[in-house]
Amino acid sequence: MLQPVVPLESAEALILTVSDLQDRDRIVAFLTREHGKKKGVAKGSRARHSRFAGQLQPLGKAAITWFQKDGGDLVRISSVELIRPAGKLLEDLDDILLGSYLAEHLIEFAQEDEPSEPLFRLLDATLEALLGGVDRDAVARYFEAWVLRLAGIFPAPRDCPECGGDLTIKGAVLPRGGDGLLCPDCGGREGRALQTLLPATIEFLLRIGRVGPALAADPPPGERVLRQVEALCAEVRCGFLQHELKSRLVLEQIRGR
Repeated sequence: MLQPVVPLESAEALILTVSDLQDRDRIVAFLTREHGKKKGVAKGSRARHSRFAGQLQPLGKAAITWFQKDGGDLVRISSVELIRPAGKLLEDLDDILLGSYLAEHLIEFAQEDEPSEPLFRLLDATLEALLGGVDRDAVARYFEAWVLRLAGIFPAPRDCPECGGDLTIKGAVLPRGGDGLLCPDCGGREGRALQTLLPATIEFLLRIGRVGPALAADPPPGERVLRQVEALCAEVRCGFLQHELKSRLVLEQIRGR
């Protein structure tokens, strides 16, 4: 009896994570424009003369071909051709940790088998900026803010929704349990404020919404602005996911040292 033909799928992909499986194989999570997030097995990829040798680079851009049998949770990866190596993103500890942080966002927010063009373009542009030497801290803030924007949960840094005041003049606050930014006058009443944002922070958030990562980092925002954006994104993200990203906890530990 003839076995049913399993169709092959091919797509340009961004490799998110690569982990060992048994003695000879690896599990690869990757993001595509057309099929969203996928996870598959690269059989024999740990063998010395594997056809995957040098191709399975976390944060690398590759052309991946795979197939999926009915009822299977993991696809079977048949070929990987590296288009853009991860380069220096795998050479420095800070870059490796940042790469894990970026990838974990997509593991959490990207959906399987659903088109992910905006998230794909965001991660692709972010990696291009990092490989091009753009400040990693500013690029990371750009990336995390845009992930939340694309998820529809980032508070818009525009006018105060209660009084209409310009947030770029007085700054803003994030109220406890709130889903939007308020001016200090409206948000600071009765202990409502959870976080306070400088006018410069609001300006940076608006700049993020208008330009790509390289232009968003030029001129570079100050350290206080970057930390406020990071804290704001963490608060919004944790409120949505109900947990913090493991990679951010690691980054916080390293920063604390």
